Amino acid sequence: MENFLKDNEDILFHLKHLDLDQLITLKEDNFAEKDIYPHAPKDIEDAKDSYEKILSLIGEIAGEHMSPVAAEVDEEGVKLVDGEVVYAKGTQMALDMLAKADLMGFANPRKYGGLNCPIILMSIAGEIMSRADGSFLNFGLQQDISETINKFGSEEQKQRIIPILASGKETSSMILTEPDAGSDLQAVSLKAHQADDGKWYLNGVKRFITNGNGKIGLVLARSEEGTKGAGGLSFFLYERDEHMVIRRVENKLGIHGSPTCELQFNNAPCELVGQRRRGLTKYTMWLMNGARLMVSGQATGIAEAAYREAYKYAQERIQFGKPIIEFPPVFEMLTEMKIAIEASRTLLYETSRFVDLKECLEHVTEHQPERASDVKAEMKMYTRLANLFTPITKLHNTEVANKVTYDGIQIHGGTGYMKEFNAERHYRDARITNIYEGTSQLQVVAAIGGVTSGTASRFFDDFIENTDFGHCKDLFSKVEKAKLNFEKTLIKIKETEDQEVVTYHSRRLVEMATDITIALFFMRDAKHSERKLKVAHTFIAKMIPRIEMNMNFIVSGESTLLENYQDIINA
Repeated sequence: MENFLKDNEDILFHLKHLDLDQLITLKEDNFAEKDIYPHAPKDIEDAKDSYEKILSLIGEIAGEHMSPVAAEVDEEGVKLVDGEVVYAKGTQMALDMLAKADLMGFANPRKYGGLNCPIILMSIAGEIMSRADGSFLNFGLQQDISETINKFGSEEQKQRIIPILASGKETSSMILTEPDAGSDLQAVSLKAHQADDGKWYLNGVKRFITNGNGKIGLVLARSEEGTKGAGGLSFFLYERDEHMVIRRVENKLGIHGSPTCELQFNNAPCELVGQRRRGLTKYTMWLMNGARLMVSGQATGIAEAAYREAYKYAQERIQFGKPIIEFPPVFEMLTEMKIAIEASRTLLYETSRFVDLKECLEHVTEHQPERASDVKAEMKMYTRLANLFTPITKLHNTEVANKVTYDGIQIHGGTGYMKEFNAERHYRDARITNIYEGTSQLQVVAAIGGVTSGTASRFFDDFIENTDFGHCKDLFSKVEKAKLNFEKTLIKIKETEDQEVVTYHSRRLVEMATDITIALFFMRDAKHSERKLKVAHTFIAKMIPRIEMNMNFIVSGESTLLENYQDIINA
């Protein structure tokens, strides 16, 4: 029996060694629900056992049912029939199975029909399902939408909507992008007007809406007449009716099982979520940060699938009298692919844990004011870490997925270019991940503030102070030197008064910080595994020259490109 949890030793390693005790205690409110709901955990170990059982069920659905039909889903795609989206048969089967297993309320509170799982578990589950079918986005999207309603909606909205989503009876979508407002969501122009009776109505067009056929939608719209920019935008809950028309379903390079829709709102009734004017600055940004973790998990799952296909093919393909896996150019590629995926995984899980702790501590301050002063400092710390590492993870993991799937085709050679093999599908599916929910370039913009402000450096110092590296002293000394080079580079950048130069070097700085973070995580994990120590050695051996190269390039003041780019590209 195929189980995409149980056959993944690295996920099992993390489940065994992740520091989840504080998170579980906070998430379960000291196990206050143990006598209210039959499946609520009684203690930390009971919670961990429940988590593994839930993930094992998802692993079984992914391995036994979703993966075998993923190629058929890709081939069949979605159709628009009489104004309604029709899913591929395999997609609908997965939705039905997850609903029947009561898994669609994965992250929702139990009082609304959910399982109350933390975000880190959602990231693991999303990765597992994306390995099976990179186009299956409904699960993660459902959690993002329902959790946004849970955080910002009224109690009436929560009680009415979340149980519907948790049951899996209806699907959902976040309705943000427009033809002229992609990355620049401040330019959103879809109008929301309030009638004399106090009710709100939507008019306009939205484009590139994932699962735009969903019954429940969260819509970013301009509520303040005559305004421009973020201050005029509010957030709305929309339950699909005859006042919204699906104008088309996009014909895409990849993720064919996911409908990407263009929507026309014609005086569609909706409800305000939260406060007016906070639609982009608060609610959408929160929703998108959750979606960025979802996409990071999607990317990691696709990369895992591509690696396994390449590894299997390299073992079986005989050239020049031996399997191609025995040739250095091939086994180096496979090793790099494997290490990059494990780096993505540890980044995703740690970032998810930071976000979980931030959310749980925020909940304490809001609902237990007597404890607010006790947790305020810790909440601020995890908020800074979540804000830094969410874009770093999205940047790193999606770029890795594109590289791994690219190399997966290369290892297959010409056969990997053929539709008969899964390698080309993984490559096509991966390509969207570093575009939607904020391009890689926008993730750099989101992360650079935390790098230059010192948040990354403080994290490194705290991590080093609280981690025993006695098992890898030689490696630790190399990483310390790399960290010193990073800090020298930061000093140089802070002396720069030309903002264009700072922007020019932002990605290099973010990638330096990412390298050091991964090195620290790998060295910590090596305490529990001789194999992880070898992973750390191999990663750090290539990281050191990357850090030095970036430092030398930035510190030298090299700006040839800035001086010449217009003459080059305008010719």
